[in-house]
Amino acid sequence: MTFDAINSLGKERKPFLFISDFRAKNIKVILLDELSKSDVEFSINSSYSSQKQDEIFIKEPLSFDAYKQKFHRVIQEIQAGNTYLLNLTQPTKIQTALTLKEIYSLSNAHYKLRYKDEFVCFSPEKFIQISKDRIHTYPMKGTIDASLKNAKELILNNEKEMAEHIMVVDLLRNDLSIVAKDVRVEEFRYITHLAAGEKDLLQVSSHISGDIGSSWHENIGSILEALLPAGSISGTPKKSTIEIIESIEDYERGYFSGVFGLYDGESFDSGVMIRFIEKNEDGYLYKSGGGITLDSDVLSEYNELLDKIYLP
Repeated sequence: MTFDAINSLGKERKPFLFISDFRAKNIKVILLDELSKSDVEFSINSSYSSQKQDEIFIKEPLSFDAYKQKFHRVIQEIQAGNTYLLNLTQPTKIQTALTLKEIYSLSNAHYKLRYKDEFVCFSPEKFIQISKDRIHTYPMKGTIDASLKNAKELILNNEKEMAEHIMVVDLLRNDLSIVAKDVRVEEFRYITHLAAGEKDLLQVSSHISGDIGSSWHENIGSILEALLPAGSISGTPKKSTIEIIESIEDYERGYFSGVFGLYDGESFDSGVMIRFIEKNEDGYLYKSGGGITLDSDVLSEYNELLDKIYLP
């Protein structure tokens, strides 16, 4: 479906589920009154109680040496001034006895989606929310093991993490300014708690909002087109960074790091498709990664990629 067709649905106030791949090239729209005919499950901004899950995945990750080569290519691009922040991701083969449907049922996350027998995601990260003529976004950047002594102070005072978060907030402020007025940072670098398999994590987020105007319903497709791909899982500047991502990652992200959302005729709410498992002919791939800046440490980033392979 085209973004113009999505504008038409908004103008008619027809509720729909929106699903986009990373590059916003493959768009799926399912009218809610037709959802029962499709093998799709979703949950939007749902409440849940954090709980530790058993370790159910056997991981076969990319080797550290192979990751290090990709990491240093990113650093070279940063040193050349072609990017300042790049979200480097990789696929990890996993083994599990569970089906995608069972994984979806067991997972606990604010944003959950299972699309047929193709992929499932259980994401903690909002993309955009539109309600009462105001648009909101909540970039999430910065993670630390909650068991570390003074973990909150460590993550908030870490200069590398601060710089990375500031760049993402600046990118998202600029993105919202394309479609909204009166864009402002409502809350800067607040902490949320995540249960991550055998670990507990602290995650750093910010809240940005802007005035979208009363005509946003009939422009909802154009708004999504302007904001995709999501800045928090691409980088800045967005255009050149996406080109570098495609050159260095050397795999197809597909719907991983895309977005999905619900338009109910009155408001729109959506999440970024991180914490993502894809099924292919060889089994399951768990796709994960993290933001790279000039101050990033290669071993820390590699471990973060692996730490994010879990069932919440």
